[in-house]
Amino acid sequence: MCHHHGPDHHEEHGHRHETAVGHLTGASGEEVAECPVMSGNMVIKTETEAAGLSRDNAGQRYWLCCATCGALFDADPTTYAHAG
Repeated sequence: MCHHHGPDHHEEHGHRHETAVGHLTGASGEEVAECPVMSGNMVIKTETEAAGLSRDNAGQRYWLCCATCGALFDADPTTYAHAG
């Protein structure tokens, strides 16, 4: 008898940018911001600030969607900072 036991499932590993867009219902425009590093990723400002993912640059505040974006912004803020 020969029994082959192999993995029946595959796991994905890696960094994903998942945002709370689906959870933004009821949040006003003042509570929501777009990540300057990953355009299109919307974040809730209070949650981002609580997670330590907000940055101030040239008198303007930016809200980032994840720690990876925070590191990228910190490394070169002028690339990601846009005049508002």
